[in-house]
Amino acid sequence: MTKSSTMRPRDRTNSPAVLRVALLFHASKVYDREILTGIGDYVKQTRVAWDLFLEEDFRFRLDGIHEWEGDGIIADYDDPAVAQALTGAHVPVIAIGGSYEDPDCYPRQVPYVATDNRLLVARALEHLVEAGVTRFACYSLPESPLNRWAQERERAFSAWLLSNGAAGEIHRGLATSAPTWGSATKKLIAWLDSLPKPIGIVAVTDARARQVLQACIVANIAVPDEVAIIGIDNDTLGQHLTRIDLSSVSHGTAEMGHRAAQLLHQALSGSPVRGARVVIPPADVHRRASTARDVQHSPAVMRALYYIRQYACQGIRTEQVAETVGMSRSSLEMYFRRELKRSVHDQILQHKLEHCFALLTHTDTCIAEVARASGFRSVQYLNTVFRREVGSTPAVWRETKRTVEASRPPPPC
Repeated sequence: MTKSSTMRPRDRTNSPAVLRVALLFHASKVYDREILTGIGDYVKQTRVAWDLFLEEDFRFRLDGIHEWEGDGIIADYDDPAVAQALTGAHVPVIAIGGSYEDPDCYPRQVPYVATDNRLLVARALEHLVEAGVTRFACYSLPESPLNRWAQERERAFSAWLLSNGAAGEIHRGLATSAPTWGSATKKLIAWLDSLPKPIGIVAVTDARARQVLQACIVANIAVPDEVAIIGIDNDTLGQHLTRIDLSSVSHGTAEMGHRAAQLLHQALSGSPVRGARVVIPPADVHRRASTARDVQHSPAVMRALYYIRQYACQGIRTEQVAETVGMSRSSLEMYFRRELKRSVHDQILQHKLEHCFALLTHTDTCIAEVARASGFRSVQYLNTVFRREVGSTPAVWRETKRTVEASRPPPPC
């Protein structure tokens, strides 16, 4: 940031002075973007006269920050370089970052809004317990000053195991890049193969959870029956990059941004906020297929269900499922009817319909595209199946669903 890029004349009219606020975040990350959303919501709700500065290319640069002619800063303090650069800043600074067990890890005299690392990990582990898992592991990141929050989540993982009398282990793996991707995947697969099964894995981010899932697919390890996976961040974009939807714990990031903006507003208004510290709990646990375990079935059925979850919408047939499992069609059908009270074909159809329901409910995708994406060979065939299974066409079902949703009263405040 330079003077020339941010300075502009003050408003000399009777309207409130516009204050310049810099947002130092990497807006390419979902965590930072959601914090920015919370800050923006606060500005809109309170109508504070702030001119918000954010780098155009989604990064932030610290060069010349002390020369910036502004009024306040909200910054990501998970990066030690940021804390160092803003030491002695001439304007109020509000820090955002991870929580720490050691109070000395927090910046001195700087108001700080934190995500609760201890609760994030505890919520993930509690979800795995609900999924019937009794053994646990944590997939983390190599130790680094930039990954202090990951090491905090490791400590939270170990503390939870100790307090609950459970067993588990931590694996940091390698920092991944294009040249090391192959070796990193091999080492990850070797670790996964060494683990007792079934097991639940808490990944310190959704990106690390996605790596575990990809390694499981390569190594033919059934998810979630052998390895249940849950990440942290609820990166909805990343969900489009996996064959199996990943369960995840979401931060209270919007609330963090809102509280940080509130603290800066107080500081700019002359109210004392020095040294204030706020820890925000997780927002929610998002339960998806990567932890949807069914422990009541035989290994053959579990493997078949795993295959169906991945490929149901690609037009697979019963014969392909039986071949993958390694048994005859008649034998697999016998297992399915005995344990699930339905045929393999019916199970495939159920997954295809569930995908249809999701697309019809949450998107405006045309019916032809819904049919294609769900593995039905034509709109006519989809209509026939819908009439038989649901009693209406997809278009009528969507309209009815939206009418019902629209007629519901809003939740109480």
